[in-house]
Amino acid sequence: MSTTTEDKKISDMSVYEFKTLIRDTIYEIIDPDYGLELRTEVEEGLKKSLKQKANGEGMSLEEAKNKLGL
Repeated sequence: MSTTTEDKKISDMSVYEFKTLIRDTIYEIIDPDYGLELRTEVEEGLKKSLKQKANGEGMSLEEAKNKLGL
């Protein structure tokens, strides 16, 4: 039976494991999505959006809000 970090007591962890636990906890507090992978379609959409912005395409925030009725 293998024991994961979540199952260990702090006293059973190595210094490296404990530091990693602290680091990961801080990252998760700062960014709740830390450690999650970006889906390919989301990444492609973001790249397309950045390219459109660089080309002066797309719409302003005000235009988007108006279009959505916000």
